[in-house]
Amino acid sequence: MAHRRRGVGVGRSGAAVYTKKAEELKAVSLASAMETVEKLEIKLADFAKKHKHDIQHDPAFRSKFLECCAPLGVDPLSSEKGFWGSMLGMGEFYHELSVKVAEVCIASRSRNGGIIRVSEVKDILTTRGTKFKFADSKDKTSYSEEDIITAVKKLGKLGSGFRTIKVGKSQMIVSVPEELDDDHMQVMNTAEDNSLGEYGMVTVTLLRDTLEWDEERAKRALDLLLGKGMAWIDEHDGVKSYWFPRQVIYNIWRFQ
Repeated sequence: MAHRRRGVGVGRSGAAVYTKKAEELKAVSLASAMETVEKLEIKLADFAKKHKHDIQHDPAFRSKFLECCAPLGVDPLSSEKGFWGSMLGMGEFYHELSVKVAEVCIASRSRNGGIIRVSEVKDILTTRGTKFKFADSKDKTSYSEEDIITAVKKLGKLGSGFRTIKVGKSQMIVSVPEELDDDHMQVMNTAEDNSLGEYGMVTVTLLRDTLEWDEERAKRALDLLLGKGMAWIDEHDGVKSYWFPRQVIYNIWRFQ
């Protein structure tokens, strides 16, 4: 009688054993990784205590410290309370800086359309003599462009629309909530072609004739740009003209 030859392989019971073993190894690896992270967090806390003054008063040192925190999931900025908040006070520092950065950005929108270089914001704050101090420190500390970028990220988490982008070698802060679409870009392009000195100008009729848009489409694009302080309106003999500083147009095109 012929005997059926069993195929080479692993039966259900064998597969179950391998699966169980793999899960055990995975659990051990996870536990080992968590233990390693906990040890690193302890070392990071000890490092922060030892170099507290440097972290608070040296912008370059502070930036490097935050880079070390990120891979471990440690965020000293997340709260003004708790261990990191009470020990370093960085949350409060960046909160105050973000408020001042927002003030500069909002105040300059009519001039730059809500797009401004980080370096310019720093220059404005420096000219004003704006400085901050940590709660447990008598001396006010300086801040870097990197600190300003970090402050903008803190603002962005609040859903404020603030964000940074890199244009060429320059870091820019964008404080306009809505993204500009192609319609807005075409309006800016038309204004640039119809510029007079330092300003560009369009009307609904000009957009309708030049771009072959209907009146509703033209008004929709203009209303957003007007509402965000990127243009202003002038009415003469019943005709509304929309004016754009050429610096706004230049910044928008660099942004794109």
